[in-house]
Amino acid sequence: MKNNEKILLAHGGGGKLTHRLLKELIFPAFSNPILAKAEDAAILDLKGKTAFSTDSFVIQPIFFPGGDIGKLAVCGTVNDLAMMGAKPLYLTAACIVEEGLEVSTLEKIIKSMAKASQEAGVKIVGGDLKVVEKNACDKIFINTTGLGSIPKKIDISAENARPGDAVIINGFIGEHAAAIMSARQDYKLKTSIKSDCASLNYLIAGLLAKSGHIHVMRDPTRGGVATTLNEIAQQSNVEIQLEEDQLPISAAVRGFCEILGIDPLYMANEGKVLVFVAQKDSGKILSAMRKHPLGKKAQIIGKVSRGNNPQVLLRTSIGSTRIMDMLTGEQLPRIC
Repeated sequence: MKNNEKILLAHGGGGKLTHRLLKELIFPAFSNPILAKAEDAAILDLKGKTAFSTDSFVIQPIFFPGGDIGKLAVCGTVNDLAMMGAKPLYLTAACIVEEGLEVSTLEKIIKSMAKASQEAGVKIVGGDLKVVEKNACDKIFINTTGLGSIPKKIDISAENARPGDAVIINGFIGEHAAAIMSARQDYKLKTSIKSDCASLNYLIAGLLAKSGHIHVMRDPTRGGVATTLNEIAQQSNVEIQLEEDQLPISAAVRGFCEILGIDPLYMANEGKVLVFVAQKDSGKILSAMRKHPLGKKAQIIGKVSRGNNPQVLLRTSIGSTRIMDMLTGEQLPRIC
């Protein structure tokens, strides 16, 4: 397709332009035998327990340090499946595109999705593309749905946190939100921070192979680590105690947060997993994380106790304790 070509309403009309877009851009990028059939629905062979997840991505800006909306859409859904102990297998991708978007921009996003799906070992087997009038959406919105298979012995749930569990995270927190904030002109801040956007399924598969005592896994996206831990505390009816001195926060993110007066514990992440594992296996899980490229800065950040109320407590560096409540309101809209 021509480099200066723009998306027209006719590209979403189902006619020749639609078929040309599919034939020249979409199908070649996601090439696989299931998609090539171009049926109204993909026929998949799934046996046993299946994880199913869907998500929509409306991030602004659509290109940011460390990623773009296409990579984010794939990684986000792959991670949601992996958090349940599933092996991600298939994705669908539906795009709502604003009239006037340059075809070269769409092509860049599609290629990014293709690369991310190939790296994660998943196939994009179906999807949809709609074009709306100028100003009816902001450039492009993407919805992805994913399917994955769960081994019989795996039982991962936010309801499974147990007193004595260690809480481990695979690296620096707050990088995604900081990257998005710095990319938005409103803040006029220049940093070297990049989003941590990444698919975690291979990292997680390695952890599950090391221990049969992983009880909970969650990715702390919107609302950050503090909000995600509050959700787990409520669902498992436990108290979670964090150690401020053990929280992995890069100097760049810490300085960024100090300038803006925000707490990194409430900032979104797109390449992090919180793992709740029996204390006896915490050492080998931490070691396994640190051997993986996406877990080199992994850290044990807290533990689970029975407590009197489902809550998250932070023991500060000066020895005091404070409650870390769930995020109230929206710290940063359109973060993913």
